[in-house]
Amino acid sequence: MTAQIDPLALMRIKNLQLRAKAVVDGFYNGLHRSPLHGFSVEFSEYRPYTEGDDPRTIDWRLFARTDRYYIKKFEDETNRRCYLAVDQSKSMQYGSLGYTKCDYARTLAATLAYYFHLQRDAVGCLTFESDLIEFVTARHRPGQFQRLLASLDNEPQGTATNLVRPLELLAEILHHRGLLLLISDFLVPLENIEKRIAFLRARRHEIMVFRILDPSEIELVGTDAITMVDSETGQRLYVDPTKERERYREKFASHENQLQELLGRNGIDYVRMLTNEPLQRALFEILNVQSRRTSSARGAAAVSGRSRR
Repeated sequence: MTAQIDPLALMRIKNLQLRAKAVVDGFYNGLHRSPLHGFSVEFSEYRPYTEGDDPRTIDWRLFARTDRYYIKKFEDETNRRCYLAVDQSKSMQYGSLGYTKCDYARTLAATLAYYFHLQRDAVGCLTFESDLIEFVTARHRPGQFQRLLASLDNEPQGTATNLVRPLELLAEILHHRGLLLLISDFLVPLENIEKRIAFLRARRHEIMVFRILDPSEIELVGTDAITMVDSETGQRLYVDPTKERERYREKFASHENQLQELLGRNGIDYVRMLTNEPLQRALFEILNVQSRRTSSARGAAAVSGRSRR
């Protein structure tokens, strides 16, 4: 099993690059010790197909050249364009664990950037709040990872969340098909974002959503009445947790269900991550999605190959 790094211990590392490296190195070390197969990022070997092997693993291009069936083991997609869209709005600067959702999100983005960089993928980054903060074009070249870290390390201004405008900008900016990883708490009305997400999907971008939440946001904690302040509007609200807890829980669950349904309708993978969860989980989620998509593509190729014969 992969050694899990406690997020609190990880956040004590001040250098963002060292945080990312610690997560990815720990992930790979655990992966290499795992008895599970099929989760490698590099080509390992060909071997002849034998009865009982999954026909979806046949390399059909090699078959076309040799007229023999071979399996290409431990293959993963490389050389893609990957974009990280990171929410740095005011609501992301909440935290009850000694660090904020924004700290966690930036560490996650740096971890994913390092992971894809090691796979030789072109990686870019977009940071936003109510509007675009900074955009780094996806490239794979010396110094690119440092440019991404510098973009993520910028101190957020902390204005209101507006997912509509960043999604519109992404549609304008991303001219080539790629993988978009959207990192946000999604504490916004959802009515206006589906059309923008559907437009990105219509351009054949793969999208994964990582929803970042503090554990204390899942339900109201405590029993004493408190005055709550909206971090984005400054509005104050007197709340008695013992009376409002159930209604809050229902509203939160309803919002999350709406988000999942919206994403599901558009074929988008959804991952909810609490800020007390180890970040290695995000890498496993990506591997699971990649493995599933690769299997689907191979299955389609196998069906196509059989139909041609």
